[in-house]
Amino acid sequence: MSDNNTPTPAAANASAAPEAPAGNGKRRRALTALAAVVIVAGGGWGLYEWLVASHYEDTDNAYVQGNVIQITPQIGGTVMAINADDTDFVKAGQPLVQLDPADAKVALEQAEAALAQAVRQVRTLYANNGSLAAQVTLRQADIVKAQSDIAKAQDDLQRRRALSGNGAVSKEELNHAETALDNAKSQLAAAQAGVVAAREALASNQSLTEGTSVAQHPSVQAAAAKVREAYLATQRVAMPAPVDGYVAKRTVQLGQRVAAGTPMMSIVPLNQLWVDANFKEVQLRNIRIDQPVKLTADVYGKKVEYTGKVAGLGVGTGSAFALLPAQNATGNWIKVVQRVPVRIALDPEQLKANPLRIGLSMDAEIDISQKGGKMLADAPRATAISQTQVYSKLDHGADAEVERIVAANLGRGAPTAAAAPAAGRSATPAATAGTAAHGASQSHPG
Repeated sequence: MSDNNTPTPAAANASAAPEAPAGNGKRRRALTALAAVVIVAGGGWGLYEWLVASHYEDTDNAYVQGNVIQITPQIGGTVMAINADDTDFVKAGQPLVQLDPADAKVALEQAEAALAQAVRQVRTLYANNGSLAAQVTLRQADIVKAQSDIAKAQDDLQRRRALSGNGAVSKEELNHAETALDNAKSQLAAAQAGVVAAREALASNQSLTEGTSVAQHPSVQAAAAKVREAYLATQRVAMPAPVDGYVAKRTVQLGQRVAAGTPMMSIVPLNQLWVDANFKEVQLRNIRIDQPVKLTADVYGKKVEYTGKVAGLGVGTGSAFALLPAQNATGNWIKVVQRVPVRIALDPEQLKANPLRIGLSMDAEIDISQKGGKMLADAPRATAISQTQVYSKLDHGADAEVERIVAANLGRGAPTAAAAPAAGRSATPAATAGTAAHGASQSHPG
């Protein structure tokens, strides 16, 4: 009887058959809902990419950069004092390192002595103009005297020739008269040659002094330049900070002997920072100058957001300017996506509120919806990137030192700049007179 009560497989299938449609319906509804979610999510993502994400390019390969100003001496010397260390804040013009000034002072004293000597030597040139002009006048007087001697000798010779016919004058006396005339003519020739030599000496000396004063004479100016150079060396023993900033990488030590150009420390102005964001080459298509940028720094996290703008795009990839450029002409070449640096300018006020340091990591997102800018700059900068007036003040006392030395050795009667041309022409009338006398001597009966 128990066998009769056991259900057959056919009966079991018949009893389970009505439950199958209910299970399939639940599965179908679940798959339909999942497909709808996927479609909505995909559509939403596509809509987001089309309306929002396509307007931005971002990268986390970005780092803070800035000016690292090396402090190097302009002259050599021994370090006597170090006035700043790493992490110190310094103001522009503040002395950072002091060198031993002894050598510079000795060089300045030597240059000052050379300038004083040059002034006195040039004064001698101007004084020689007067003495040489007097020599011309003296030689001209010799010509006049020689001409007078010739006239007298000719008269004596003529009288003796007239008396020699009747025997009143001996032949020997007549020969003496002829010899006296020849001597007078020789003295005239010597006097004329003396005038020519005196004029040439005067002209040569005038060529060294005409058109200038003692203070403006080339020899004095050359010595004055040496004084200025030595004076600058005495001022350069103290090395000032060129800008406001923070000290980094101090390597100089007390007592160290340094040469000109030796790196001693660096100054970093943290108000002059920017970001170099390295974008993939496929991201550069729509990046333009002046596009707005949002940035975050790892040091502050997402809570602090910086705003900047694209300042420029690099002219080459990072690998192209590497110390060892990539060699792509090989058999096992593998294509690697290249990156190009994009410089991003930062807001100085935001840097003041949340300071950054050189080398910090940044995340950058550029809004590329504004495509009116240019990919490359096409005009030079109108102003300097950065500048300092610290070093221009060092030579302010050099000119005063030169003027003091020149005035102390100038003496009285030395020509000034206005009187210099007149001094050069002072002997011209004498030279003219010499020329006239020379012409008169040539026309005198010989």
